[in-house]
Amino acid sequence: MLRIHGILAHRGDLRHAGRLHALEHAGAVECLWIPPGDLGRRRFRLPTDRGTDCAFSLGRGEAMADGDLLYLDETRAVILRLGAEAVLRLRPRDADAALKLGWNAGNLHWRVRFGAGTLDVLLD
Repeated sequence: MLRIHGILAHRGDLRHAGRLHALEHAGAVECLWIPPGDLGRRRFRLPTDRGTDCAFSLGRGEAMADGDLLYLDETRAVILRLGAEAVLRLRPRDADAALKLGWNAGNLHWRVRFGAGTLDVLLD
């Protein structure tokens, strides 16, 4: 379990921009999605979009904002996302279209989930 207390910085903070950019290219940035009903809470335990179990507590006087940087080390970063995760669900009409869709999704480094005959693209 990853214990996170407070907010390090906003995602656009220039002090962490270089390291965060490198981690994004390495595919090591995880998102912690806070459901709309939990926005008033100060403590919660939720998994990131990659399955890392996080125990998060917000300090006094701190307010959550979409894109806040919660955790950063040499191997990964955790970004706070507020609201429901936006998903574009694609269903190819045949095997050729599925092959082209899979190639493009990989080539463009889309974050995806695979369903029964669908490809769910996770949108930022």
